[in-house]
Amino acid sequence: MTNDTEFKAWRVQEQGGEFAGSEQTLHVSDLPENDVLIKVSHSSLNYKDALSASGNKGVTRNFPHTPGIDAAGEVVEASSGSFSAGDEVLVTGYDLGMNTDGGFGEYIRVPAEWCVAMPKGWSARTAMIYGTAGLTAGLCVQKLLTMGASPEQGKVAVSGASGAVGSVAVELLASLGFEVVAISGKQDHADTLKNLGATEVLGREALAAEKKPMLKPVYANAVDTVGGGPLAELLKQIHPGGSVSCCGLVAGPQLETTVLPFILRGNNLLGVDSVEIPLSDKQSVWDKFAGDWACKKTEASARDIGRSELDGALKAFLKGESSGKIVLDHSK
Repeated sequence: MTNDTEFKAWRVQEQGGEFAGSEQTLHVSDLPENDVLIKVSHSSLNYKDALSASGNKGVTRNFPHTPGIDAAGEVVEASSGSFSAGDEVLVTGYDLGMNTDGGFGEYIRVPAEWCVAMPKGWSARTAMIYGTAGLTAGLCVQKLLTMGASPEQGKVAVSGASGAVGSVAVELLASLGFEVVAISGKQDHADTLKNLGATEVLGREALAAEKKPMLKPVYANAVDTVGGGPLAELLKQIHPGGSVSCCGLVAGPQLETTVLPFILRGNNLLGVDSVEIPLSDKQSVWDKFAGDWACKKTEASARDIGRSELDGALKAFLKGESSGKIVLDHSK
């Protein structure tokens, strides 16, 4: 391996205020100076990747840029840390794919403290079926469990259930014995959500704006992946002592609510970050997914694409037309 070694990457460039991605040939020397050089075999697609590819400066400041906030593959070189050549690793979060060239390239070079050892029994592809979305879903469920959530307490709602995070949360909660109510704006996905374990599928009207500051309690706990108005309405419907794990903002970052759910019912709003958390927290959730938390239906339904299909797939994310898990396979 030399700095002249060539590799392929799906790179986004800015021209006249317009942003477009295409496959390009780069050299290892084009990568940032960091501790660990990884040959990436698989990545996964996320909403944040779609934002980066569209030129969103809140995600990526400088172009040209290689998106891909997730990556899995084999260590080629390591100048520090506990990894060495030949180790299988995965990287999610931190600055990968945002302002550090990411997993849509066949090579990345990252700090050693971003790398997690591949869980036993997993392939790079399996790791990327879950990716940041799966990790986030796992962290959401973990927070509910930490707060004492149990199936005996009643129904658990999952908003944005058709999305990459929501669908994993639905299957995971169902596998743990919870009665899951999936809330989704995509009614044509109702059968898929029921196959994942949802006992009931509701449309987004279930979280339509109501003037009342409190509503009849319906759900013991919930996972919210959309934020905004739907989260405010969900908070009005949680049983006393219940919790909502919050991880998304596709419906907007603003939260217009009252203190009433918190001071009259003792509810908890639990923020979930999957990007900057300690590696040990990530490793713990990955190991669970590789064990008792395995979401076999999600794994079986994942779809693989090649770099040439990235443009269309990312645009579908921005249009709200994407569903299920999509894995980028650099060998395709």
